[in-house]
Amino acid sequence: MKKILILLFISSLLSSCGTSKTVRVSKKIIKGDWTINNITYNTSGNYKVSLFNDVSKECFEGSIWHFIPNNFTGNYVINDANCEASERYFRFNIQEVDQETGLYNFLLKPTDKKYKSEDNHGFRLKLSHLSDTDMQWQQKVNVDGKPFIITLNFIKN
Repeated sequence: MKKILILLFISSLLSSCGTSKTVRVSKKIIKGDWTINNITYNTSGNYKVSLFNDVSKECFEGSIWHFIPNNFTGNYVINDANCEASERYFRFNIQEVDQETGLYNFLLKPTDKKYKSEDNHGFRLKLSHLSDTDMQWQQKVNVDGKPFIITLNFIKN
């Protein structure tokens, strides 16, 4: 009897540490190729924004992203002729925030030496929408002490 109780305790402990079904489904959906079709801001005005210590908003629009969720890696290619075109690599992680709303935290960490942040940290974004055909990320930063939200909209290729 004691062995059965110990076995039940260990199996319940292991199952509680696993990834939730919602996150597993999201990893399956995100797998593959995506294109950033547009980037918007929550505040109107002229802003010079460099995303992920890389290039401008204009350069990112039209970029193609490839996600490999089984090892949490990926890459993107800047396609704009006016920008430095090359393949960039990153690691990512989806962390569940609220199962009811379907909103997540998304951590993106460039792995190319040239594009790594100075303090070697990643970029925290909100995965605010994910379906079989489109995805939306939001990054919240402060500009002059006020929240400034950058929204990246993707379509699945």
